Amino acid sequence: MTTFQEIGISEPIKRAITDMGFEEASPIQEKAIPIALSGKDIIGQAQTGTGKTAAFAIPILEKVDTSKKYVQAIAIAPTRELAIQVSEEINRLAKYMGITSLPIYGGQSIDRQIKALKKGPHIITGTPGRLLDHIKRKTLKLDRISLVVLDEADEMLDMGFLEDIERILKETPEEKQTLLFSATMPKPIQNLAERFMNDPELVKMKAKEVTAPNVKQVYYEVNERDKFEVLCRLLDVDNPELAVIFGRTKRRVDELSDALNKRGYLADGLHGDLNQRQRDVVMNKFREGNIDILVATDVAARGIDVSGVTHVYNFDIPQDPESYVHRIGRTGRAGK
Repeated sequence: MTTFQEIGISEPIKRAITDMGFEEASPIQEKAIPIALSGKDIIGQAQTGTGKTAAFAIPILEKVDTSKKYVQAIAIAPTRELAIQVSEEINRLAKYMGITSLPIYGGQSIDRQIKALKKGPHIITGTPGRLLDHIKRKTLKLDRISLVVLDEADEMLDMGFLEDIERILKETPEEKQTLLFSATMPKPIQNLAERFMNDPELVKMKAKEVTAPNVKQVYYEVNERDKFEVLCRLLDVDNPELAVIFGRTKRRVDELSDALNKRGYLADGLHGDLNQRQRDVVMNKFREGNIDILVATDVAARGIDVSGVTHVYNFDIPQDPESYVHRIGRTGRAGK
């Protein structure tokens, strides 16, 4: 394994990485960072949980000129959760650099964002719709950008953001570096890369197994009517530090979190009907340890990235294998 000391990165970033408790670079970081630092475009094929955020955040930080008070890099992500998460990671890595990153997403007051944009952040992370909104209002100018990241490009394609991304890319200069990350490489993503990227280098992390190797999986055959009792029994025996429980429907999530609270567990629910403020409240409770069980639907879980999830319970079986893999991948992340 390569340590971060060996990948030619600057001292302030090394200090921040040490503070974050990382020593070894993950395979995607080891491969992508040196190529990105050399200025080349990259297509990175990697699943979530591989450490790809730092793989593009570090090259961005190395490129930013702190003396210039305008947006120099932009990372586009499919969900607000991911946009926030990427921004937080960049800010952690930039701890000793005086570089600021700002997340921009729908569901948050646009006036607040306009005020924050006026302060001159160096890096913007955002969702396509809200980024376009700011571009149209002329509150965000991308004419001096030197680096663009497209994160989870296949996810953005699935969510119908392709045209928005093309519109955003057209606002950026010809001369720039582009880093594209995607777990899969469907044809539209390949076309996007051909049109907007300059002789990109492919960095492919081969998916070894579909499921996460560090996750121990156990299943129990029980009658529907016994499921809740078995779940409570497991929670008592396993005593998870932080757990995510998956239910198939919004109603199931509400019923489960209510029933768990009545039994004295500290639980809260997360599903698509909650507005952004409500979701933020629930996620903050979970992050700060005020609740230790999060009950969620697949849709709500897409953007969850909380370090320290020790257990995932599939109360209902998911619709497809990919969802199952995505669910169990909420734990066993980054070497845990």
